[in-house]
Amino acid sequence: MRIEEIIKSSVTMDTSKKVVLNLMYTQNVVTEKFNEVIKPYDLSAEQYNVLRILRGQKGNPVNMSLIQERMIAKNSNTTRLIDKLLLKDLVTREVCPNNRRKMEILITQKGLDLLTELDPKVLENEQHFAKNLDQNELEQLNLLLEKYRTLI
Repeated sequence: MRIEEIIKSSVTMDTSKKVVLNLMYTQNVVTEKFNEVIKPYDLSAEQYNVLRILRGQKGNPVNMSLIQERMIAKNSNTTRLIDKLLLKDLVTREVCPNNRRKMEILITQKGLDLLTELDPKVLENEQHFAKNLDQNELEQLNLLLEKYRTLI
């Protein structure tokens, strides 16, 4: 369905405006569907992102600034996210032995088990959105999105 139909606009729009509206609308659709997947696990998308970052460290501790660097939503309050994950026993937080001002964060086995359970559901959700595109179109879409967000 065209974006004009979705937002019920009868005004002729500039192509660049349509692209922005399409991106914003699509981002909302993708986010809503993803939130449906993780909602039964009492996780936010940002908390899920932190857990994935920590799993990617393969058992090595990571500090808060590294987590913040790798977050998809750069404006997330990392300290608050870690606090919530601590309450759920999904991560641990320890003082760095080499620098007492730094905190080291690790994913727990419970956090790893949760991600293992979520992995097929998240993959199914991603494949749901990709099913109308072939491999070449998916690669082209990725290239176009990367090119579009490059603000030079």
